[in-house]
Amino acid sequence: MSLASTLLLAAPEDPAPPPDPEGVLGTLAHWAENFIAIFQAGADTFVALLTGIIPLLIVLLTAVNALIKLVGPERIDSFGAFAARPGFIYLPLRYMVLPFLSVFFLTNPMCYTMGRFLPESKKPAFYDATVSFVHPILGLFPHANAGEYFVWAGIAAGITAQNLPIGDLAVRYLLVGLVVIFLRGCTTEIIFRIMSRRTPKAQVA
Repeated sequence: MSLASTLLLAAPEDPAPPPDPEGVLGTLAHWAENFIAIFQAGADTFVALLTGIIPLLIVLLTAVNALIKLVGPERIDSFGAFAARPGFIYLPLRYMVLPFLSVFFLTNPMCYTMGRFLPESKKPAFYDATVSFVHPILGLFPHANAGEYFVWAGIAAGITAQNLPIGDLAVRYLLVGLVVIFLRGCTTEIIFRIMSRRTPKAQVA
């Protein structure tokens, strides 16, 4: 039997792992491992999105586009013009229902174009209400703002970690969002009117 064969037979089956490098080289090695781990975590997240939320978003977008075709874009536009009418009773339509429909059907950022039906004095308030609703809607309708789905995911992370259903949270998130955008819309409209009166050259429609 050769000397090499004798050494292989005498070697333990599970040799001890080599010690971690120390000093400057050890620090650089740890940095390199952590650097690669960041991209590995990103890759794992990307794979999870490909097998989870992305197919859901595609199906939702297809369903919403089909719904728009069935309802008719002209009817949605007509509702926008109807909500632009002056009067207190139209405030919930203008700053709650219209932003919801705009974000749901047109998604972010096309939802802001619905403000073209409103007079100039109502456009800032409509924008404030609409831009504040692109996140509360994500819990139930993630297609509306798919690029910022991580906002809802971060909010729901605590509930998910407790193995609790997030459906109730999504509904509450949506309802609170509707109340908030209504208050923001009304407040911004009042502020715009006050500021317009202080500026003589302002032209308010």
